[in-house]
Amino acid sequence: MCDYLEAELSSVGIEVMSRTNADEAFALLSAQEVDVVVTDLHMRGMNGLDLCARVVDNRPDIPVIVITAFGALDTAIATIRAGAFDFVAKPFNIEELLVAIERASRHRALQGEVKRLRQMVSGAQGFEDMLGSSAAMKAVQDLISRVADSDSTVLISGESGTGKELVAKALHRRGKRRDGPFVAINCAAMPEALLESELFGHAKGAFTDARAAKRGLFVEASGGTLFLDELGELPLSMQPKLLRALEERTVRPVGGSTEVPFDVHLVTATNRDLETTVAEGRFRDDLFYRINVVRVELPPLRARGHDILLLAQHFVERFATKNGRRVVGLSSAVAKKLLAYAWPGNIRELQNCIEQAVALARYDEIAVDDLPERIRDYRPANILVVGEDPSELVPLEVVERRYILRVLEAAGGNKSVAARILGLDRKTLYRRLESYGVSER
Repeated sequence: MCDYLEAELSSVGIEVMSRTNADEAFALLSAQEVDVVVTDLHMRGMNGLDLCARVVDNRPDIPVIVITAFGALDTAIATIRAGAFDFVAKPFNIEELLVAIERASRHRALQGEVKRLRQMVSGAQGFEDMLGSSAAMKAVQDLISRVADSDSTVLISGESGTGKELVAKALHRRGKRRDGPFVAINCAAMPEALLESELFGHAKGAFTDARAAKRGLFVEASGGTLFLDELGELPLSMQPKLLRALEERTVRPVGGSTEVPFDVHLVTATNRDLETTVAEGRFRDDLFYRINVVRVELPPLRARGHDILLLAQHFVERFATKNGRRVVGLSSAVAKKLLAYAWPGNIRELQNCIEQAVALARYDEIAVDDLPERIRDYRPANILVVGEDPSELVPLEVVERRYILRVLEAAGGNKSVAARILGLDRKTLYRRLESYGVSER
């Protein structure tokens, strides 16, 4: 059996070492690096169950596949209880074993990745609280370092939950105004009249309850950084007032008659596609050009690869410490689920997911059952062309429509990003979407 399996597995490029004695096989594990152990159940001396248990106790990183007799359900259950990764029932064909070996090998690789992530998180300082080693995040970090000392207005764009305020704080802490105040306001969080007063200040008696004069945030932030979040939600009537303030570097308080100078580094952020908003007449083009001097585009979480696992491990450790739970990390099955999910809510959604999972975890590792149902059951949407019968295939225009809509979905509805991915100009993309009848969606 050993000779047969060694010949068959070697023929497909797997490096195989075989022993007919379990004690010799276990000793080999100390001398060689092994990815997967395949053992028969019945052998001279130590049997396969005992070998499996011994490997699990001493080398838990190595998955074990046990070959059992056909129909021996009790034995199969015993192998799993002993810690086996999988079992294969006799008689079996080589393809069944290859599938089991491939699954076990992927499982070990993912376990190694999770272990590496734990080590990275424990030793990571991060870039101004922004964890991430993906190429997309490295580019963002490099851009922040290059523009931090500049007084040029910065526009941070990205989907909700991608960490735009962290970027604004990083720009402040790394810039020459780091000793000044960092003042932030969400432009979508308050009505227009109150927002104008918050930004520009007001004079005493300017409106009901204005019992005293108040300095606005532009003046409060002088010498430091003013961060205007969700700028795309700024009412159209307020946009010329903001533009004038940026051009003149002065503000006039509500109800006041004098101009008050300010000196701030302005950083803005939006989750909207501002180019589209400008084209639709809902955002002034002159204000857009004034704030879009330096553009920092934050990638969505789904485009950051294994940063997802790095951030997940970080959140595990944070919430385990906060809630006094003995949860140390992610199972490999959970890591696979996290990497497969699209994360429409980005880092904020991941954080909430891990907080829930840590609260529900019954073991020292988060299991798949601890994840929210939407993540457990997620199935990615893919375009698949199958079939040999021409009558089953679809016209090119249908494939093009499906692909354009899939790219738009992957871009989070951002038409400018989708147009760049597709290699189209924005007007061409808008015309295509209008012809599909889905431009508003």
